[in-house]
Amino acid sequence: MTTAATRSSDRRISPVFLGIAAIMAVTGWAVWTGFAPNPGLAVFLFVTAAWVVSLCLHEYAHARTALHSGDLTIGAKGYLTLNPLKYTHALLSIVLPVIFVIMGGIGLPGGAVFIERHRIQGRWKHSLISAAGPLTNVLFAVVCTAPFWLGALDGVPMAFRFALAFLALLQVTAAILNFLPVPGLDGYGVIEPWLSYKIRRQVEPFAPFGLLAVFALLIVVPGISQGFFDVVRAVLGGLGVDWNEAACGQDLYRFWTDRNPVCEAAISR
Repeated sequence: MTTAATRSSDRRISPVFLGIAAIMAVTGWAVWTGFAPNPGLAVFLFVTAAWVVSLCLHEYAHARTALHSGDLTIGAKGYLTLNPLKYTHALLSIVLPVIFVIMGGIGLPGGAVFIERHRIQGRWKHSLISAAGPLTNVLFAVVCTAPFWLGALDGVPMAFRFALAFLALLQVTAAILNFLPVPGLDGYGVIEPWLSYKIRRQVEPFAPFGLLAVFALLIVVPGISQGFFDVVRAVLGGLGVDWNEAACGQDLYRFWTDRNPVCEAAISR
């Protein structure tokens, strides 16, 4: 039987997403070959496009898992098309994450897929739906870092290496932040089905402010920020990515600022 969730038009990949993916591919090629006259601008476009692609895949993972768990309304809402404009809060899922990348190099978690949870039975299914998004960031981080831990970057232009390292940093920060058991984040969504009704009702009013509280602590409390980035550094190191390479990637990404002389010298070699 054909339903709103199973029509082929509901699953057709959006031209908007394909356009963003094309920008990622073309600018990645430009950075790889050194074709771009301004490598910083090319890295900016490549990393930003790749970051938006990962955000779309993050939301798609939530939606696809919800569909298979029982919410048959997902397809009609356009979530399976990978179109970022279909998300219920494009500002939170796309615009703000990109702004945070530009400002501070932090992968801001998204979370704008509206799921009709009452259609889904079983605590494990609810937990898996919440975990599916950040697990996509984990997978994206593994893919980005694979050339590093496989030793497959010999002879690769340093600009591309730095860009890939910075993109991996964004995926790692997004995965860690998303998995925090804070109301409003996916990590809390994983454990929420296992909490008592009383606790869930008490926590519910704080959910809209959870993400803001996390970022306020990261910005205001130096010890928390340092501890967070120590964890990110350790994870990147475990995946074969040198922290300095990720820092040079961010430096190159912010092409409108003065470039670090050490990074500039590495790119020029």
